[in-house]
Amino acid sequence: MTDRIKGFTVTLERDMREDDVEQLMAAMRYMKGVAHVEPSISSVDDHINQQRIKREMKSKFYKFIDENF
Repeated sequence: MTDRIKGFTVTLERDMREDDVEQLMAAMRYMKGVAHVEPSISSVDDHINQQRIKREMKSKFYKFIDENF
């Protein structure tokens, strides 16, 4: 017996304007088996999380460089 898939999450490589993704959303709606397509609006919290992750990655990278070179 195989697992049943109820849906997918698609993540864009960067935030895009709503009018720039209309064609992409329309294409997904036309795919066989797609019942609903809904955009996820980016927020201030998303920006804050991205900056924190970026800072943490830089810190880990610098620590790695310092310890290994």
